Amino acid sequence: MLPLVRKWFPLLVLAALLAATLPACSAAPDAAGLHIISMDELPAEIQSAPASVRTAYQFAAANPHVMENIPCYCGCGSIGHASNYDCYVAEVAANGAIRFDGHALGCSICVDITLDAMRLLKEGKSVPEIRAYVDDTYSRYGTSNMD
Repeated sequence: MLPLVRKWFPLLVLAALLAATLPACSAAPDAAGLHIISMDELPAEIQSAPASVRTAYQFAAANPHVMENIPCYCGCGSIGHASNYDCYVAEVAANGAIRFDGHALGCSICVDITLDAMRLLKEGKSVPEIRAYVDDTYSRYGTSNMD
C-alpha cells in the first residue's frame, strides 16, 4: 500500500493546491440557461429554506451584474442595502468566497423581485427592462433602495 501512496501523493497535493486557488463560487447554467450557484455553496439555513428562497439565493449570488442593477422595495435601504443583490450577499472576498446576508430568508418582496428578474431574463428581457418592470410592479410597497 505504501508504494501506491508514494506514487499518487504528489498528484493529490497538486490537485489540492489547484482547488485552493479556484474561486469559492462557481456558477453553472441551469436548465433554462440562467447561472446559479450550487446548493452545496449555500449555508445550512438557506439550504433548509423553501425552494423559491433557495433558488433566489442561488441566482442572486451568481448574477451580481444583474441584481446590483435591480432595486428592492421592502424598505431594506434603511439597513444599508443598495440593490436587491444586497438582500442576499453581504460580501464577496477576494478569493470569491461569499458571505451571505440572511435578510431575504424572511422577506417575500426580495424573493419575488428576484424570481421576477429570473423569469424576465428567461423571456429575453434586458436589465433596464427588468428594472422598469420591478419599479412599476413593486413601487406600491415602498421606496426603492436605489433612489
